[in-house]
Amino acid sequence: MPDASLRSAYMRSLLLRGDVADLAPMLDVLCARAEQAEEAAREALVALVDALNHEACGPVVQLLREEALGVPHLALERLVRQPLAMVEPRDVGKPEDDRIPDYGKGRPLSLGERKSLARRPNRAMMDRLLRDPHPDVIRMVLANPKVVEEDVLAVAARRPCRPDVLAEIARQPRWAHRPRIRMALVLNPDTPLDIAAPVAGLLLRHELRLVASSPTVAPAVRALCLEHLERRPPVAFGERAGEGEDDTLQ
Repeated sequence: MPDASLRSAYMRSLLLRGDVADLAPMLDVLCARAEQAEEAAREALVALVDALNHEACGPVVQLLREEALGVPHLALERLVRQPLAMVEPRDVGKPEDDRIPDYGKGRPLSLGERKSLARRPNRAMMDRLLRDPHPDVIRMVLANPKVVEEDVLAVAARRPCRPDVLAEIARQPRWAHRPRIRMALVLNPDTPLDIAAPVAGLLLRHELRLVASSPTVAPAVRALCLEHLERRPPVAFGERAGEGEDDTLQ
């Protein structure tokens, strides 16, 4: 399937319709081959991560997590692991509680009005919409063809940022497949850990090193990146870090 969205939808349908006991060993083989930088496996892993991060697959992910721990399927477990936070999560409250940008209307806009603006934003309005705290508004803006990578990267790197807004970015294949946005999501301490963990499985060797050495990343995510790094195939003498791994997976 040449289209990334179709691949993601197909993988999601397999997860929702399949039996976990049958799926887990196959997915474990896929994850293990992807860790060894096999190109076809890494391509398939991108679609699998898209599916795992979709809200509809939440219950299936939990079942896969339990199956992977019980058998065990070690490579799959690394992908679906739910890292435990070492500190108390930030209380983000409700989206409506966060400060809404000034939309230049002389008054605060309701959620419905902001969603209406997000359907067809102009360039000036888009900058304000991308600062909106509500994930529904962000979801609509991310789907707009006028949005460019730099716009989304600014949101993914924003600190502090609402975890549910960062999760929306991770669930959009158009953006989650961009290497810079993947890195911004994993490096952002506000990204939900169950979102950051699968995305970390897609990182290249030099990216894993960067995350593992970042003091702002959750310790459990840093440890997971070190595990992935240990399982990457050795680099031939004289090669640069990351060379030989496909950096253009879509």
